[in-house]
Amino acid sequence: MSEPTLLTLFLPVCWGSWALIWFVASFRVKKTTRSEDPLSRLSNTAPIWIGAFLLVARPSWLGPLSFRLLPPNLAYYSIGAALTVIGLAFAVWARYHIGRNWSGVITVKEDHVLIRTGPYAIVRHPIYSGLLLAFIGTALARGHIGALLAIGFMLYAILRRVHIEERWMGETFGQAYVDYKAKTPALVPFVAYG
Repeated sequence: MSEPTLLTLFLPVCWGSWALIWFVASFRVKKTTRSEDPLSRLSNTAPIWIGAFLLVARPSWLGPLSFRLLPPNLAYYSIGAALTVIGLAFAVWARYHIGRNWSGVITVKEDHVLIRTGPYAIVRHPIYSGLLLAFIGTALARGHIGALLAIGFMLYAILRRVHIEERWMGETFGQAYVDYKAKTPALVPFVAYG
């Protein structure tokens, strides 16, 4: 069974739409005072780009990484596509919920006030959680070793970013953030709570 149209057309359209939304939304952003040096940003974005390549690459580009872990099956593709759409929709909802006051570096703040409504009342890192769910869905739809490796790269980058944000928000918001953490779970696995 060859890869269905769902995989070859639908998933790239979903990810392309997300990238376009993210790009257009970046023009409305009001920059904040915290920034990141270029080397640090590169060390965090490189794993994401490697993971993205592994997720979208044609099997012929991957060589031995194209070995399928899951047999080609419309059920896997459908579940993977549904997880991708749900994850991307959640990430976009979270992005638009915080509006213009977003730096792309620290997300759970608005004019240095903790956001505790909308997706931020449901989960502590909704943008990262949504993207991680979408990555997992796309990897399930792809079903090969390269996709599993891509999830590893993506998870590493997201966890690294979450740890930076957790530490920064704890220092910035103090007890208010401790209270927020106690009431709001983090869906991103292995988040440091200390």
